[in-house]
Amino acid sequence: IIGSGFDGIVYPINPKRTNVLGVKAYKSISEVPDKVDLAIIATPAKTVPAIVEACGQAGVSGIVLISAGFTEIGEEGKLLTKQISESLRKYGMRMIGPNCLGFIKPSIHLNASFANKMALPGKIAFISQSGALCTAILDWSVKQNVGFSHFVSIGSMIDVSFHDLIDYFGSDPYTTSIVIYMESLTDARSFLSAARAFARNKPIIVLKAGKSSEGAQAAMSHTGSLAGNDFVFDAAFKRAGIVRVDTIDELFHIAQSLAMQNKPAGNKLAIITNAGGPGVIATDTLIEKGGKIAKLSEETIEELNKHLSPNWSKGNPVDVLGDAGPDQYEKAVELCAKDKNVDGVLVILTPQEMTDPTGVAKRVAGIAKKCRKTILASWMGADDIEEGQQVLESNQIPVYQTPEDAVKCFMYMYDYTRNLDILHETPSQIPHEFKPRRAESKKLIEEVLADHRTVMTEFEAKQLLNYYYIPVIKNGLAHSEEEAIKLAEKIGYPLVMKIASPDILHKTDVGGVILNIVNKEEARKAYNKILKSSKEKMPDADIRGVFVEQMLKRKYE
Repeated sequence: IIGSGFDGIVYPINPKRTNVLGVKAYKSISEVPDKVDLAIIATPAKTVPAIVEACGQAGVSGIVLISAGFTEIGEEGKLLTKQISESLRKYGMRMIGPNCLGFIKPSIHLNASFANKMALPGKIAFISQSGALCTAILDWSVKQNVGFSHFVSIGSMIDVSFHDLIDYFGSDPYTTSIVIYMESLTDARSFLSAARAFARNKPIIVLKAGKSSEGAQAAMSHTGSLAGNDFVFDAAFKRAGIVRVDTIDELFHIAQSLAMQNKPAGNKLAIITNAGGPGVIATDTLIEKGGKIAKLSEETIEELNKHLSPNWSKGNPVDVLGDAGPDQYEKAVELCAKDKNVDGVLVILTPQEMTDPTGVAKRVAGIAKKCRKTILASWMGADDIEEGQQVLESNQIPVYQTPEDAVKCFMYMYDYTRNLDILHETPSQIPHEFKPRRAESKKLIEEVLADHRTVMTEFEAKQLLNYYYIPVIKNGLAHSEEEAIKLAEKIGYPLVMKIASPDILHKTDVGGVILNIVNKEEARKAYNKILKSSKEKMPDADIRGVFVEQMLKRKYE
């Protein structure tokens, strides 16, 4: 704290010392002459409950508990945790920790941690459950010139948890994005509520460890909390508007990119490159991550023909060739960005003999200032492209060393767009007197198991959802042509019909699905066609009828 340039008053507490680093020390918190805003405790675990109680009596507002040896070590630690929690409630204090590094607030030069570096000032709020990871990220961030509004090691979360900090940073005018390293979650409902409240205005980006069962077990031994099922976390994050990433690099690159650029409206990317190989790599990565190569309009192709070499690729990726200069790059970026089929543009440059990395960067920066679409760059190389990278970054264009990283960033940015769309689809509140039809659910499951099956039919699965009042589209099971017609008339057109059989999992493979049925005659023909085709292709299948359901015109989840 003293070495970081903090200009507030610091009171060392040590019963065995009269001074620490030339600053007068006190034997206990009760002897300090002024009211203390923040107490930092770094003593053996067994001594902590009494110190926390003394802090409460002295009117301390907040505590950072660096010490370890609480919930994560078993019953003895749980008892200490209970005693600390009681004191916090009694005096209305808040606590970060235990088992944490502390926190840093660069704007006021406060390093309330045992990290040996001060974080650079910036607009990213970082929350980590791992203290040791914090020191590594802090070291990395200084080298990468990544700055923070707040840098918090949250530890085992006796009191202050993720949702408290999201609430605080969400309202902080000096924070533009929130990035989180998470191992476990103790209060999922509060976390998701806080995230939903702020995700529209500030990106929340999470690196969630413990994906594997082994990783989850390691997280539990580290934090003392269950890591949870990873599929559940994935679904919950999407529902709350959170972007989930896989690496530490991505955690901060995505935060910076979302702060620099507009998020893409869709996943269609135009790739502009002066080398074929990087364009192919970018394309492969884009498809692998679920994106699409934008199909350039005929007008765009015609205009590119006027400005590029006759030997350019004539499509997307737009290979402007190795001798392309600033003029060719500028027209290619400008025309692709104007194309209605394009949601974002990736500009790739490799330093070849005739390449002007800085000149190209300046032209791209000029277009980006006038463009509302996402523009990312990959300036590949080292010394030759360094000045060009600086030009791009100073003009709010994210720059990546490799095309793969740039494409992944684009897709994460699109994930944010898509998750915000999901966020608007707020599910209705569960009524207080919610009573699922458990007896019927149990009977249905027992019948499936008695049939020696582990997978329900679609009709059975939707019955089960209905028993828990989860809305599904109108449907029914027909055992005859007459029943199919009655169901069709009752549900209304257009319809979908599907074969109903526990033995046929891939219905389309046997001709067991017909879409867009719009009248009684089509329904009659569809019923008979599905049964005939399914029996011909799987004569031994247990066919239980034809599933009739409403066909929706747009996508729902």
